[in-house]
Amino acid sequence: ELLETARKGGGESAILRHTQRNKKLFVRERLRLLLDDESFLELSPLAGLSLPYGDVPAAGCLTGIDKIRGVWCVFVANDATVKGGTIYPIGVKKQLRAQEIALQNRLCSVYLVDSGGAFLPLQSELFPDKLHGGRIFYNEAIMSAMGIPQVAVVCGSCVAGGAYVPTMAEEAVIVDKIGTLFLAGPPLVKAATGEDVSPEDLGGAKLHSTVSGCSDHFASSEEEAYECVRNVISTLNCHPLPEEAVEHDSPLYSPDELLGLAPRDYSCTLPVKLVLSRLMDGSRFQEFKANYGTTLVTGFGHVEGQLVGVVASDGELSHDASLKGSHFVQLCGRRAVPILFLQNTAPQGPLPATTSQAEADSNRLKAQACMMAAVACAPVPKITVVIGGCYGTDSYVMCGRSFSPNFLFLWPNARVALVDPRHFSTIPGAGDSDSAGDEWELKQLQEKLEEESSAFYSSARLWDDGVILPQNTRKV
Repeated sequence: ELLETARKGGGESAILRHTQRNKKLFVRERLRLLLDDESFLELSPLAGLSLPYGDVPAAGCLTGIDKIRGVWCVFVANDATVKGGTIYPIGVKKQLRAQEIALQNRLCSVYLVDSGGAFLPLQSELFPDKLHGGRIFYNEAIMSAMGIPQVAVVCGSCVAGGAYVPTMAEEAVIVDKIGTLFLAGPPLVKAATGEDVSPEDLGGAKLHSTVSGCSDHFASSEEEAYECVRNVISTLNCHPLPEEAVEHDSPLYSPDELLGLAPRDYSCTLPVKLVLSRLMDGSRFQEFKANYGTTLVTGFGHVEGQLVGVVASDGELSHDASLKGSHFVQLCGRRAVPILFLQNTAPQGPLPATTSQAEADSNRLKAQACMMAAVACAPVPKITVVIGGCYGTDSYVMCGRSFSPNFLFLWPNARVALVDPRHFSTIPGAGDSDSAGDEWELKQLQEKLEEESSAFYSSARLWDDGVILPQNTRKV
């Protein structure tokens, strides 16, 4: 239901105004014309959904990955039905994440620009800092220097700072009658000089194709523009990766059963091999150190023909399990095998009551630190899926967002927080207070943590790359 809400952009009336009055294609129609097929991986579709910028998603752009003429590309497409394509802080964050993926994986970037520029009332959250709007242009320059090409289409307004996106791209296409490109539009010209000028005369397709040279290709329609982009991609000398005809088996157990295996109750740990048997090709899994540190499952398998190393939570991340995890992650690094992390923090055990228990905890902490270092330094692609709870240290050791996995996805039931709010009653002294006020504050904090730990709260703030249905995990 949330994904369907996000797909409607600014709502039906905004879509009608965009497509009928302004004679423009809806952003998803644009992507259908541009991409090789409709199976693209949309990134963080719920970004901005619950943020306080009004009653519609505030990201105002779609980002994703798919092929154009057989070449893998990252795309960033403004959705002008959301606040006229105006850029909000979450929209900047979403575009920067897309560029990070392009840089990390050396993928061509394609921008579909239809934007009213920055939302000025929030300029302090958009403009001055290192990871604000200007970083988009910095990244464009860095990618060009690295030989990672970028192509842009001006298919609507392209105003203020947003005007640099197409002008810094290696090749830019502008659409006649609907594409306009200027630093300040007609209303500001009128305010500054008193002159009346049309958008077309000030920064239309003909002007930029024949006078300014800001555009490299003139398109008489949107359809022509996207075909032009497809032709440009074919001349970038980015050779499509060979499509190896790798035969792979389906799991012996249906991936659809993952929906029934997603844990809703975190009072116990789900045996993670039930999940692996529905993810791995042929349900085959070559386990590593099967009888040591058994609360962490490690081993090798294939997902749709691709060899991966698996690091999966199967209970408390103990001392032995952490040492085993360090060993296995380093092994994957040496063999250049990508790693798949499946996170599900075990329910918290009792706090140490004796000196020996405290010493055991200290040893476990040291082993976890070793695994953190191994994960941080592993020179291979890492994909993390949170299939249950993800609390505290486990987030770091199991390659959470702060450890920069190439991709991080959540199942809808996932919980991500520093602590599990249900365990507050185990904090020493928490139940000893005579003050009703203290109890009320504790209850308020528990409720706040409960809200902030949900998968949708996380995804709305771009702390991950999207909430995915469990049964789609293999495909994603």
